[in-house]
Amino acid sequence: MQIDELQTAVTNAQKIVFLTGAGVSTPSGIPDYRSKNGLYTNDNSQHSAEYYLSIDCLRDEPALFYEYMMKNMYYPKAIPNVIHEKQAALTRMNKAKVITQNIDGLYEKAQTKDLLSFHGTLYDVYCLKCGQHVDYHQYLTSSIHNNCGGTLRPNIVLYGEGLNQSVVSQSIAAVNTADLVVIVGTSMRVYPFASLVDYLNAAAKLVVINQEPLDLPLNYTMLQADASQVFASLMVGSE
Repeated sequence: MQIDELQTAVTNAQKIVFLTGAGVSTPSGIPDYRSKNGLYTNDNSQHSAEYYLSIDCLRDEPALFYEYMMKNMYYPKAIPNVIHEKQAALTRMNKAKVITQNIDGLYEKAQTKDLLSFHGTLYDVYCLKCGQHVDYHQYLTSSIHNNCGGTLRPNIVLYGEGLNQSVVSQSIAAVNTADLVVIVGTSMRVYPFASLVDYLNAAAKLVVINQEPLDLPLNYTMLQADASQVFASLMVGSE
């Protein structure tokens, strides 16, 4: 597939779904997880990244969990890049939905209208003791809730926790009713997110924008290119 073919597909589609992952945010300066220099593969810490990002770590070693969060997860000064912006523009035209594994808040900053955050967001923070939600800036200062002394945590899905079933159901419905599904910035190796393609309807077109082909259980059209360049060339609305 060439960029002009993607342009035609996007222009003609009525219901687009973007399935996205950490690769969408790397142009904004946020490291991904599983690439050569990713968070999971470039970590020389005592424990695995999966442990630090687990409910066990939060429960048993909250100070360690918080230290890892502050060191590795929060990039509050990061801004959306052209991939976020073009996808967000399509959602505001009521042409698209975004289903993302990302927890970095950049889709929210880009004013994405129809967004399903499969794994939650770092910028929604609440207290485990009293349940009150607080401004994330408080969490960047301390993991202890000023009001009650409870432990603060981001509203993300940690290892060992279940997904928000409402988000899962809405994601399945979105994929099932889409006429164009575009996978961007994800290896599609994390389940159950990766299984969303199983709900693709037979009439829909599946496009992958990636530097390398993906191992998927169904046929797809490949646009082997840098996603930033692709979306920079993509015309949206009245551009």
